[in-house]
Amino acid sequence: TAFISIMRGCDNMCSFCVVPFTRGRERSRNPESIVNEAKLLFEEGYREVTLLGQNVDSYKFKSQKSEVTSEGIVSFANLLELVAKISPDLRIRFSTSHPKDMTDDVLHTVAKYENICRYIHLPVQSGNSKMLERMNRGYTREWYMERVNAIRTIIPGCAISTDIITGFCGETEQEHSDTISLMKWAAYDFAYMFAYSERPKTLAERKFKDDITEEIKQERLAEVVALQQQLSAGKTKEGLGKIHRVLVERVSKKSAEMLSGRNSQNTVVVFPKENFKKGDYVNVLAENC
Repeated sequence: TAFISIMRGCDNMCSFCVVPFTRGRERSRNPESIVNEAKLLFEEGYREVTLLGQNVDSYKFKSQKSEVTSEGIVSFANLLELVAKISPDLRIRFSTSHPKDMTDDVLHTVAKYENICRYIHLPVQSGNSKMLERMNRGYTREWYMERVNAIRTIIPGCAISTDIITGFCGETEQEHSDTISLMKWAAYDFAYMFAYSERPKTLAERKFKDDITEEIKQERLAEVVALQQQLSAGKTKEGLGKIHRVLVERVSKKSAEMLSGRNSQNTVVVFPKENFKKGDYVNVLAENC
């Protein structure tokens, strides 16, 4: 597996985030250079690439090549398709998507190509619209839910993960409860969960008071983590009795006689070594979890 940076920087000024100050404005790479890099990696034996950007959905490059789009603009959906066409044996992931910019075009492209993984990381941060406004996220709870519904409709069986911050400036019990209810509704496969910690130079540092005690932050975080463990366990169980196409990545951490890899939904699958090796695709029937 390998990572390909498709863009640098970020134009979104989320109030808690320091990235725009450390990495500057968004700059998208030439799509031709990205495709060539992916081709080279495939020829060298890599079987999976992850296209990386702080906000991949805002990828945009002006190109003279008419084969891409009639308007000469290469969007993220166009780029995904160009990389997917390299080989059906090259598996593609991407991160990170931004709810306010993720278009149906991207979702339809994922659905069209079997080698684009059925997995989308869609950070929500909070389940409350007022909190999202303080965070300067550019969308509401309702907008986010509509995007999740679009993923479920256009890409059946797609796994969704998220990011969640607990104890952001001024977070009330009700706002925290709204995050919990959204998690239950979305039934995330995975989540990256954090207690808020202030970053220098950010809008939040200048505009808001970091007024939630560390104790409350950690209590709310513990509740979020416990819930996500339940949701993840439920999602993993849904894979039982099904055959998964797994890319062999390594020897299992727990046994030298087992191999480990991930399925399209990014779930780790462990299975007997037999004669398989790293880089092979193996069809595995999941019997327990």
